[in-house]
Amino acid sequence: MTGSLRLADRIALVTGAGQGVGRGIALALAGEGAMVAVVGRTLSKLESVAAEIVARGGRALALVCDVKDLSSIESVIGEVVDRFGGLQILVNNAQEVPIGTLASITDEAFTAGWESGPLAVLRTMRAARTHLSARGGSIINLASPAAMRWDASGYGAYGAVKEAIRQLTRAAACEWGREGIRTNAILPLADSPAMAGWTKARPEEAATFVATVPMQRVGDCEMDVGRFVANLCSDDCRYVNGQSIAVDGGQAYLG
Repeated sequence: MTGSLRLADRIALVTGAGQGVGRGIALALAGEGAMVAVVGRTLSKLESVAAEIVARGGRALALVCDVKDLSSIESVIGEVVDRFGGLQILVNNAQEVPIGTLASITDEAFTAGWESGPLAVLRTMRAARTHLSARGGSIINLASPAAMRWDASGYGAYGAVKEAIRQLTRAAACEWGREGIRTNAILPLADSPAMAGWTKARPEEAATFVATVPMQRVGDCEMDVGRFVANLCSDDCRYVNGQSIAVDGGQAYLG
């Protein structure tokens, strides 16, 4: 890694980074020179991603964290700051997905979606705020185009927690922009394990959905989503704040 890279000497923390979109974002940030804390629940997966980053010439740290637990969030942010010397980029990607009709979704599933989604995002942003404002920082929160579906049948609970994240994103952008913290949300469509699981479980529904993507393909976690996030965190996007951006080949219309 060299000083010419756009995120050189910046420190990033990515939750849910052991696989899928989180992994792709972590790899892309490291590719632009960031030191990346790869955070999640399964240490073996995190260590594998960290090893990939190191093999490419980057710096990474694998840390276990349960984003549904405030003390775990505060502990991991403290460790990142202690080990790397600060924090400039926070990516809130971790999410337990509550899928099901309103009649069938359990309280437990919806609570898990809430606690791992908007509540975790709020807690993580607040815990990282002081560090992000010290040198100017960027927060990227993960929303979902699933909340934009014209037929929300079966996706009400998932859409609800993801839309709550978008509102928290907008509020943080407005409240903390003067502190030098930019906060944006992305709505990605990517070839993640969750996408693969959906395709396997509901092949006809998935095929119909992909057919509505103008670019006629599902995005790559690193090359399409990760690289966009790296760009959004760079000084090239220093005036972009409070936005929800679909990274989905044109499928969602945010109006």
